[in-house]
Amino acid sequence: AFHQAQIVYMIWNAINDPLFGYIQDNSRVQCCARRRYSILYGAPFYALAFLLPWFPWKQYQEGDWLSGLHLIVALCAFDGMLTFVLLAQCALFAEISTKHENRLQLIRYNQVASLIGSTSILFCGLLSNNMENFIAFQTFTVLLAVLATACMSYTGVFSTSQYDQRDKLSEIGILECEAAPSRSSVFSLTKQILTQKNFVLFVIMNFFQVFHLTFYSNFMLIFADNLIPKEALPSFVRSIMYGAGFICPQFLVLISHTLLKKAGYYRVILYTFYLEGVAAAVMFLLGPEHYYLMAVFLTANMVIVNASFSLFNLPLADIIDA
Repeated sequence: AFHQAQIVYMIWNAINDPLFGYIQDNSRVQCCARRRYSILYGAPFYALAFLLPWFPWKQYQEGDWLSGLHLIVALCAFDGMLTFVLLAQCALFAEISTKHENRLQLIRYNQVASLIGSTSILFCGLLSNNMENFIAFQTFTVLLAVLATACMSYTGVFSTSQYDQRDKLSEIGILECEAAPSRSSVFSLTKQILTQKNFVLFVIMNFFQVFHLTFYSNFMLIFADNLIPKEALPSFVRSIMYGAGFICPQFLVLISHTLLKKAGYYRVILYTFYLEGVAAAVMFLLGPEHYYLMAVFLTANMVIVNASFSLFNLPLADIIDA
């Protein structure tokens, strides 16, 4: 059932991204037509999709078909709501302001929130005794879902994009309402976007960066277990390695705020790519027998990849403006 669920999930994951993107860009329904409303109305469903895997529909036995169905529904529901809300959030980042300073400030707020949110993993482990107490774990997930819904609802109610301000001016007659784009103009605009060199290069770079990030996030511990013997590196050090990969990137982005203002995100991201390449070459020449250096390399690489990827909203917003 697990393999069938993964196949269904991969198909749905390939479909829902362009589907929800098209709906949010072309729908006239309020919950889809405005980014903040997509976040506002999508928040409770997103929270429910997050809770879905943690509450079994019954006491499952080995090979129970219902557990496979539960997994399929949980994966597809969560990925669908993640796509719906995250698309709106990414677009809202570009639409709130066109000023570079304001966008840097948004990145800073985002990293502070991510840093606070990442501590939930620690509290969850402490309260549930690393999921040994499953009822405590379920209670914690419900509280987390309620808190997340409240935060997303706050964004949906109080955030204001340029388009919201334009609509208000149109209502009082200061600006004329723009006509809805025709289908031919939509196709023409799509063609212009797909033939734009900067857009194509960004998509290619983004693909490899997402692949790199996902690969590291899911398999770093497996790499560490296979490359570093357990007697060479204590278990608590391995835990620190994995925790640092999710907490240190936020610190790195926050302390590099001044550097981003002076050098610009383009040079910062470019130099992180150079640093990753040089570090990989040095580690390859040193060999895998230097276990502590291998641990530092794996951790530092994961931190750099996560930190640089958190800046990708800035070039994406600039491409949208262009």
